[in-house]
Amino acid sequence: MSLFTRFHQQPDADEAALAEEPTTDAGLPPDGLPARIPDETSAGDDAAGDDTAGGGTWRDRHPSTARTLAHATTALSTILVLLALLMPNQLTLLTPGQFARIPVEGIFGAALLLVLPPKARRVASALAGVGLGLLTVLNLLDIGFNETLGRGFNPVFDWPLLDDGESFLQDSIGRAKATGVAIGAMVLVLTLLVLMTMAVVRLGNLMARHSATATRTTLALGTVWVACTALGVQVAGVPVAAESAAGLVQNRAQQVRASLEDEQAFAKEAAVDTFRNTPGDKLLTGLRGKDVIFTFIESYGRSAIEDPLMAPGVDAALADGTKRLRAAGYSARSGWLTSATYGGSSWLGHSTFMSGLWIDNQQRYRTITADDHLTLTGAFKRTGAWRTVGIMPGLTKGWPEASFYGLDHVYDSRDLGYKGPKFSWSTMPDQYALSAFERLEHGRTHSEGQGEQRARQRSKPLMSFVILTSSHNPWAPLPKIIGWDEIGDGSVYNAVQKAGKNPVDVWKRTDQVRTEYGKSIQYSLHSLISYLQKYGTKNTVLVFLGDHQPLAKVSGDHAGHDVPVTLVAHDPAVLKRISGWRWTPGLRPGPKAPVWRMDTFRNHFLTAYGPQSGSTPARLSR
Repeated sequence: MSLFTRFHQQPDADEAALAEEPTTDAGLPPDGLPARIPDETSAGDDAAGDDTAGGGTWRDRHPSTARTLAHATTALSTILVLLALLMPNQLTLLTPGQFARIPVEGIFGAALLLVLPPKARRVASALAGVGLGLLTVLNLLDIGFNETLGRGFNPVFDWPLLDDGESFLQDSIGRAKATGVAIGAMVLVLTLLVLMTMAVVRLGNLMARHSATATRTTLALGTVWVACTALGVQVAGVPVAAESAAGLVQNRAQQVRASLEDEQAFAKEAAVDTFRNTPGDKLLTGLRGKDVIFTFIESYGRSAIEDPLMAPGVDAALADGTKRLRAAGYSARSGWLTSATYGGSSWLGHSTFMSGLWIDNQQRYRTITADDHLTLTGAFKRTGAWRTVGIMPGLTKGWPEASFYGLDHVYDSRDLGYKGPKFSWSTMPDQYALSAFERLEHGRTHSEGQGEQRARQRSKPLMSFVILTSSHNPWAPLPKIIGWDEIGDGSVYNAVQKAGKNPVDVWKRTDQVRTEYGKSIQYSLHSLISYLQKYGTKNTVLVFLGDHQPLAKVSGDHAGHDVPVTLVAHDPAVLKRISGWRWTPGLRPGPKAPVWRMDTFRNHFLTAYGPQSGSTPARLSR
């Protein structure tokens, strides 16, 4: 029997099988599928049955309505399947031309369903429906991740980031609304899976009942697809012959495989470390006696300095800061680092900078933080010459990574004594966090006092790892700079927070979001510069940088991953050691300043301030 003959004879067998299957009281066969699915043919049969039976089922009594519902359900099922097959995974590709195409996966799927026996067809239809539903969910996640993090969703590593997304929503629109959005998202996922499965099952049954028409249509569409492929036919610049769904599935499979292989490759990479066995007395000899502060400014990216909308205010803050610090006896040099992350996942940037390894996914982060790899902060601890502390206002619970970073003590949001309000995601303003840092650690003297005074003194210089969070999205409301003697326990910020903007209002317009982002960076810079101006000493060395670019809504669809990095010192000898870096004088890196990968900084720094001063690693650029 030829394949074409089988196409034409199979529907009769299907109808006979459907007719012979026993039904339950609810009119369903034992496997739960409808005994007769309303469609164009069955609706006509119902109309005839109404004349002879004088009543009967609802379809018999209302044939016109049943026919209309059958047409509508079939059309909706077809649209739903086409949307799943043709949906792109980037928002910019969601154009009408994207959906005016012929998906080859639909053609092959239809041909397969036409040749399968009834039970196998129903199972295949259900599995295909679930698969299309999952593909649609992944495409939606891709769109969201591309809009925020500048990359697609990784089905191996990125599930924990959904919790961070919910936290962001809570800070942006409130806990109740965020919970509603989360519930809505779960309902949407379940609805997509159910409706997609029902749609494919319905279309499969319909093709079986009308196999002759379905076969001709499938063959015709296949011929058109081949012709369009050969001729390169396009609509609005988009090829008519589509194979995007298969490509996306293949990319997913490759992504999963690459992600799993990356874990082993990274473990081997992390095992190689130039400074692993360097003794403490050979590390950081060029900074002995200095109080060294490493500060990350949240979302401080290259866009803040070069984007026409945001740059004027930020550049003015940097120029003013350079002038003020110069008057206080400080000098600065600035360059660029390419962050391992974008738009979020700040901890990946932190760990990349400190470890000297490229940490661009959660699995790498878990691997490295469970290891004893030498971090930049850990190098200070290994020397035994510094007390090492972390100021982490964004932490609200325990942080096991403190040991990985080599920190003697970590102050999280619960330890800084703040009694004021949150500013969206940020638990406290940057200026308060710096004030608490001064009160708790930096303001202590080096002398060996006696009695009660000794409790506020320290015998070693200080190495500090400080995270500033006020420039974290959603950038509303924003704190204001106040007098350092007015800060107190932070209660003064209640009025400031109430007078600030509502994040919901800010996020209605892209230009307003970008403006408020720029203001948040200005605030963080002013806080840090003012702190150094007031509390810095001749032995203070400050390194501050961004952890990543802001999300694409602010930085743009094609922004890079570069962030500014600046080293400030009062002692000229400190800056002399990095003269070979060719960084730009001042707080603002020039457009032609060197661009290094962020994972190279640790080796640059340890080499410059080690016994062999003046030498630099061979790899100076990306």
